[in-house]
Amino acid sequence: PPRDSIRRQRQMCIRDRTLTVKEQKKLKVITEMEAGRMTGREGAEMLGLSLRQVRRLIAAYRKEGAAGLAHGNRGRPSPRRTPEEVRGYILKLAREVYHDYNDTHFAEKLPEQHNLSVSRSTVRRLRRSIGQGSPRKRRAPRHRSRRERYVQSGMLLQIDGSHHKWLEKRGPKIVLIAAIDDATNEVPYALFRDQEDAAGYFELMQAISQSHGLPLAVYADQHAIFQSPSKPTIEQQLSGELPRTQFGRLMDELAIEPIPALSPQAKGRIERLFGTLQDRLVKELREAQACTIEQANETLLSYLPRFNERFSVPPAQPGSAYRSWPDDLRPQDVFCFKHQRIVSNDNTISFDGNRLQIPPGPQRTSYARARVDVHQLLDGRLRIRYKGETLVTYEPAAPVPVRVGKFAPAAQPSSPPPPAKPKQPQQRKPYKPAPDHPWRRYPTASRSNR
Repeated sequence: PPRDSIRRQRQMCIRDRTLTVKEQKKLKVITEMEAGRMTGREGAEMLGLSLRQVRRLIAAYRKEGAAGLAHGNRGRPSPRRTPEEVRGYILKLAREVYHDYNDTHFAEKLPEQHNLSVSRSTVRRLRRSIGQGSPRKRRAPRHRSRRERYVQSGMLLQIDGSHHKWLEKRGPKIVLIAAIDDATNEVPYALFRDQEDAAGYFELMQAISQSHGLPLAVYADQHAIFQSPSKPTIEQQLSGELPRTQFGRLMDELAIEPIPALSPQAKGRIERLFGTLQDRLVKELREAQACTIEQANETLLSYLPRFNERFSVPPAQPGSAYRSWPDDLRPQDVFCFKHQRIVSNDNTISFDGNRLQIPPGPQRTSYARARVDVHQLLDGRLRIRYKGETLVTYEPAAPVPVRVGKFAPAAQPSSPPPPAKPKQPQQRKPYKPAPDHPWRRYPTASRSNR
C-alpha cells in the first residue's frame, strides 16, 4: 500500500486531535481493560507505566473518550520558547553582522557580545528558517586510519605555516606560523610574518622553549626550510653527514627530533587548526580593525588564551614532557643563523657582497687565513666569532626582516685601496759606442793594413 495510506492507518483523528502511535497503543490497552479482558496490573506492565498512572488514563478516557489520552500541552507554546523579539534580533544579526560565521561560532558570540545565551541548535534552526546555511563547505570524508594522540604534552609539536587573506582587504598579505601540541590541542605560540621563512620558525621555537620548554620531537612537512634539497658535498660524504638546513642544525643543537610528514593528512591536527583559525581568527582581526602585521600579532596573542580554553583537551597522562632550558646555554647562541668564512689576507670576510673588516683581537693580531663563524641574530645584527669569542658586531642598515645569508651593514667599512700596479721593466736601449771607441778603431786599422 502507498505510504499515505499507511500513515493514515497509524493515526486517528478524534475531536481535531491526532493520536500518535504511542497514544493509540494506550487506547487499545485501555479498551481491553474496559472490556474486562485485561487487568489493571497487566495493562500497566504492557504500557510500562505505574498502576496509578493507568488509573488516571482510564479516568480521562471515561470522561473525554479517546481525546483524553492526548497530551494536555499539545498545541500550546513551550514556556522555554525563545521570545519573538529575541528571535527577530538574532535573525537581524545573522543577516547583517554574522552572515559568514558558522553556527557554533555565531552561538558563542551571542553571549560574549550581546548577552544572549542561546543554544547552537536554536541558532541553526533560526538561520535555516531564512535559508542561511553554513559558510563552510565540507567534502565527503575518506577512509583513513586513525593515529592515537601522544599521551603527554610536549612529546610532539606539529608546526606549519598558513597562507591566507588574514587581513582581508585592509592590509598586506601575511602568513601565520603556528605550532600545536599533539596531546592537548594547545597552541603554545603563533605569530604572523610577511612570508614563511626560517626566521619565523626560529622565533616560534624560541618563544616556546622560553615559555614551555623544549619538546621531544617536531612534526613538519618537507619544505626546504626543514629538509635540504641539495646533494651532500664530498666532505659530507666522507664524514657520513647529510646536508642540513639552518632549522635542522637548530634541532640537532637542542636535541629535538625532527620528523618529516609524507602527506598533508599525516599532520592533520595542525591542518584542522588552520581551518578553524581561518574561520574564527579572521573575524577577530576584523573586529579589532587590524591593518598591519604588528596589530595582527597583538590581536593574535590576546586571542590564543581564549582559543586554548575553548579547544584544548586534557592529555591521556598527567604531567609534561617538555625539557627545561639548559643553564649553560644562551638562547642567542643557538637561535641564530650560522655560517663559516675564511678571512682574507687583509683581515676581511665577504658576506652578501659586503667586505666586513675584522679588528685585531685578544687572541691574535691578524686573523688572515683563519676560519671564523658568522652568526646572524634574529634582531638583525651580525657577529663574527673565533673560537667562542666575539671579534666584532655589525648593526644592520635598516630594521628589515632577517633573511638567511642576507645582510647590509649600517656603516660600510672603508674599502682597502686598490693594489698598486706592478712597474713594467724598462726596455734597455742598445749601446752605441762613440766614434773614437776602440771597437770602432780596430776594424779601421785592420782594413788599412790590408
